[in-house]
Amino acid sequence: MSSREAERVNSAQQTLDILQEISQLLNTRLDRETLTTCVRMIESGVNPEALAAVILELRRESSALNGQDPTFVSR
Repeated sequence: MSSREAERVNSAQQTLDILQEISQLLNTRLDRETLTTCVRMIESGVNPEALAAVILELRRESSALNGQDPTFVSR
């Protein structure tokens, strides 16, 4: 791996570390793998607001299937 590629990988890891910290502070309940997937989708052109809406809907559906209180899922 060239030093330029190593710098790019290091920069990407640092960015993801910062995004993970922000995610935890905002209590998004997104693990690192899910957050990485979301970032890649947004970088590929997915609308961030639409992605957020899908995540919320999936959480609502999951809560309903598991018999949990859907009001726990906040916007």
